[in-house]
Amino acid sequence: MRESIEPLGDPGDRLLAGACKVAVKTARMLRSAAMKACLGLLVLAAALGAAELPQPVAVDPGGPGKPPSDAVVLFNGKDLSGWQQADGAPAKWTVKNGEMVCNTESGNILTKETFGSAQIHVEFATPDQREATGQARGNSGVYVQGRYEVQVLDSYNNPTYADGSASAIYKQSAPLVNASRPPEQWQTYDIIYRAPKCYGGHIIGPGSMTILHNGVLVQDHFELQGPTPGGLKEPFDPCKPGPILLQAHVHPQVAETAMRFRNLWVRKLDH
Repeated sequence: MRESIEPLGDPGDRLLAGACKVAVKTARMLRSAAMKACLGLLVLAAALGAAELPQPVAVDPGGPGKPPSDAVVLFNGKDLSGWQQADGAPAKWTVKNGEMVCNTESGNILTKETFGSAQIHVEFATPDQREATGQARGNSGVYVQGRYEVQVLDSYNNPTYADGSASAIYKQSAPLVNASRPPEQWQTYDIIYRAPKCYGGHIIGPGSMTILHNGVLVQDHFELQGPTPGGLKEPFDPCKPGPILLQAHVHPQVAETAMRFRNLWVRKLDH
């Protein structure tokens, strides 16, 4: 119906025109009222939603050498009380100058505590083994949930296969960039791990990892394709929390690989 109606000469027509104008005006008023009512409801809903959101928990973020206040500290700088061998025997690594030191023949060690989804911080220093090449140079690994290896390697001017270099998810995903520092310098891994989704004891969705190497993004929410080589074997249950495992790597090119670790901590993300 037209919003503007020309005057008509017949009384009936004028009456009809007047009725139309009233109807149009009423429709405008109703439309305006409805819009105001909808806007009011949206504002009210937003206010109620904001009021119901809980406040974030306060966490002291820590600093260099100091973990966040809600972190689980994996190494206290004094002893290996939180670590063991795969068979439950005491860890054979040594502690020196507040650092965990892995000697080649000392075997893998793993945390006594287990974890699912987590933020994991690791600091490590590879030895100077410039006489060696490729996988022989400063090799170790951080196994998340005991199954998924983040490769530790001296990748500073040391080419090797891409998905076996430092910060690779071993044999699954090469890092986006090589952010390695020279040997004997301290380096960091910050790993955001999301455990596989499980139902009825079976994996129904893959886990994922995001990794920063020395503060640089090197793995961006990579979906894990299953366990990597060298991790814990069955009867380990992939649907249950697992330990953090540090690898003692053996290679025929080198007699000993003295890897150093410090300031290891975990923030649980599945509680």
